[in-house]
Amino acid sequence: MADKQHQADKEQAVEQEPLTTDTQDTQAESSVESEQPQQDATYIAELEQQLAEATSNAQAEKDNALRALAEMENLRRRAAQDVEKAQKFALEKFASELLPVIDSLERALEHTDKESDAFQAVYEGVELTLKSLLTTVEKFGVLQIDPTGTPFDPNKHQAMSMVESDEVAPNSVVAVMMKGYELNGRILRPAMVMVAKGPAVDTQA
Repeated sequence: MADKQHQADKEQAVEQEPLTTDTQDTQAESSVESEQPQQDATYIAELEQQLAEATSNAQAEKDNALRALAEMENLRRRAAQDVEKAQKFALEKFASELLPVIDSLERALEHTDKESDAFQAVYEGVELTLKSLLTTVEKFGVLQIDPTGTPFDPNKHQAMSMVESDEVAPNSVVAVMMKGYELNGRILRPAMVMVAKGPAVDTQA
């Protein structure tokens, strides 16, 4: 009888042991399952932060590249402009040195009587030389400024004196004392001119 009771107690103890182990396993699995979502959320947050940093770095590099391209384009444009200016105005000093020669030829024509048989050949020779010289410098962008009868332009003309005139509109050029010249739109020398002003008004009438 005692043996049967001992056998029954032993079987009951064996039956209770698996129940205790199963309970512990279930609790462990529950703990793992509760920690997994937290780990996933942390990992996702880290990935999002890394993605944001990578996107920011990529945008910064793109901005730097665009800025560098813009600077290169500006340098290229400025270099092209400098070359163009150098080509246009390389003869500026040389052309300026030629102006007194042209002036001398024009004065020679003014003081030579072309109707005189003695000076007709001289006049024609000087006139031909002047025309040839003006044609030559014109090929290189040098143009003569002869503003007779045109409105006064302070950008191209220099007023040497003013005279009363009722024949032309006030502020018009009535005489050119020395012609001006420009090189590809840049003034080498303004024209020296005499400018008309309206007749004086008699305030005593």
